[in-house]
Amino acid sequence: MAADLRADLVLEGGGVRGLGAAGAVIGLLEQGYTFPRAAGTSVGAIAAAFVAAGVGAKDLRNLMGRLNLARVPDRVPPGLPVLSEGVSLFGRRGAYRGEWIRQWVETELAELGVTTFRDLRYDDPGSDTDLPEHKRYKLVVMATDVTHGRLLRLPWDYRLYGLDPDEQKVADAVRCSLSIPFYFQPCELTHRTTGEKSVIVDGGILSNFAVDTFDRTDGRQPRWPTFGVRILPDLPAGIAELFPAPAVVMSPLLQLLQQVVATALVGRDQTYLELPGVRDRMISVSCAKVGITDFGLGPEAREALVEEGRQAAVDFLRRAHSKQ
Repeated sequence: MAADLRADLVLEGGGVRGLGAAGAVIGLLEQGYTFPRAAGTSVGAIAAAFVAAGVGAKDLRNLMGRLNLARVPDRVPPGLPVLSEGVSLFGRRGAYRGEWIRQWVETELAELGVTTFRDLRYDDPGSDTDLPEHKRYKLVVMATDVTHGRLLRLPWDYRLYGLDPDEQKVADAVRCSLSIPFYFQPCELTHRTTGEKSVIVDGGILSNFAVDTFDRTDGRQPRWPTFGVRILPDLPAGIAELFPAPAVVMSPLLQLLQQVVATALVGRDQTYLELPGVRDRMISVSCAKVGITDFGLGPEAREALVEEGRQAAVDFLRRAHSKQ
């Protein structure tokens, strides 16, 4: 296979199932692909950030191995199951802090030489001629501003808050995208001039699989494809597989809220997936045995999920080449 294969990459959100998406990325990297730009929602934003930072297949596999899933649902004091979740849910609008995963992403990105979006500037004279300066970055992550009811594409939309994208931490943007409503505490963005605070939650509420993020708008043919990696099932048949027995103790209220949010994530994008050509550029990873909050997943199951994603990417490329 040629050494210089390029594609833009878009990764769907889906909690712990993100290990499958990472596996698909590993498979593409192993086949010789490089990614000028990457976009992601929720957990997809994590792998997308590492891809934009230039990580290779081996290093991405090692990164996923270092991710301590059990620490992701980080309770507030007193740290007691159910009690801490209840206190945090009603007092801080989310059952878990989400600080551990933010710090982990920040530390791992720093090892790759990436701290702020200035480190991920994208300067390509052959790119979309309509692409404005504030959209010239290697990474885009999706978040939702529920104060103003709008989708955010970070770093593109920091300007709406009077903020310089180059000064914003990549890990903070990823954490915004990870803010599953009621599960993780929401984030805030403060307008630099007015001081107005906006509540930010998971990007998947409005766009969980934004595979059209990098489509050209100037009428010219794309120089390379966009590959999307999907890890959530179609409805209604697939809804049951999102919720195996929970790995962490949760109240019935939290479980119900979790199910409502997940249904919203899947249902909104399913209509878009039926448009012509969308599934043709989509790598679908089967994660049937893994729930989106299965943070107690053991080592063997984790490795199996990564391998499932890697094989899905290999199969996708094989089918694509057979049609040429």
